[in-house]
Amino acid sequence: MTTELKSPAKIEQIGFEPHPAATTLTTHEQIGFELGWDYAHHAVMPPAPYAQEPSALRNGWLAGQATFGRRTLEPTRHVRKWLQLRLNAWLRGRSVELVQVTPHYLQQIDVTHCPIIRVALSSATMEGSDASIDRVRSDAGYAAGNLAVISTKANHGKAAHGFRDAQRFAKLIEDGQLGGIGGLNAAQWSRVATLCSFVEPLTHAEACTLPLLVLPPNRLRLFNPAQALQAFISQQLLVAGWSHRIARIEDLLPGKAARRAFQTFFHALLPRVLEAKGAEGVAARWAIEDAWRNPLTLQRWTAFATLLSAAQCESVVARASARKLGTTHVQQVSDDAATDGWNLESRGYVPHAVLRQRSAQPARQLSLLH
Repeated sequence: MTTELKSPAKIEQIGFEPHPAATTLTTHEQIGFELGWDYAHHAVMPPAPYAQEPSALRNGWLAGQATFGRRTLEPTRHVRKWLQLRLNAWLRGRSVELVQVTPHYLQQIDVTHCPIIRVALSSATMEGSDASIDRVRSDAGYAAGNLAVISTKANHGKAAHGFRDAQRFAKLIEDGQLGGIGGLNAAQWSRVATLCSFVEPLTHAEACTLPLLVLPPNRLRLFNPAQALQAFISQQLLVAGWSHRIARIEDLLPGKAARRAFQTFFHALLPRVLEAKGAEGVAARWAIEDAWRNPLTLQRWTAFATLLSAAQCESVVARASARKLGTTHVQQVSDDAATDGWNLESRGYVPHAVLRQRSAQPARQLSLLH
């Protein structure tokens, strides 16, 4: 099972009005036509040269304009992000799962600061601080559970590197063999490693040894139950009343040994978080993440977590969530559903046959609202 931590939500159904499918279009042309159609549906002009030069996108845009006229939808900031994401993916042949990845989904995962280099995110300044949407797992497409908002600088530095690469880069820099890699320092590569580890299936033993140097972004899927429990416990400190909730979570642990080890771990974590007196918002998140850099905190966490099996970690999170002890909503999905739409078989590129089938049978979209 895979765990996804997210804010409480409700279901909203949004109509998706497809264009008349043309059987003579290639897959690339079909996607471009649909994208142009949606540009027209939201009264947004595609960027140059696609609005002027002949292309499938321009054909879709013109067809959409003729169909919708003035009956268009509001082009909110997240609608524009959604269109831009799809355009960039189309140009590179990357797949985009459009049932869950909607403008509202992008709004849900939006953040004010980059979790990797810890700067305030900007928009359209052409600087490294501009917000960008990263595929956390680079061998997957743009799909729900695989996306996080980080800075352009962090995105360019991370590139296609994953968990193992990021770990190795951080160690090389820490050992003094390199001054930096991809414009990122050791601490930043360590955060990249943590972010990537969430969507990388690891052995339970290894997952228990990793520090939580980045709290999971909203809607990211956590493949490792030990990390799901680690995040669930750490996030308690972001919301008042944590002492009562932590005591109730402790009661859910199996056996006295596990409860004693949990107390020992939490008493190592807590003082380091409380050192950041009065920290709120993103500063509070950073205080929790930095507390995990302390060797004693990690040592005691590993001693506690290894007393539990992966199934027990998952059970504690599920039971605690059912008792409303979480500060975020927890949704458990099956292993197959966790990577639905990720297109791992094609390494995140457009699979020809699947897209042909999708264009012939358009579906309605579901998005999750706060």
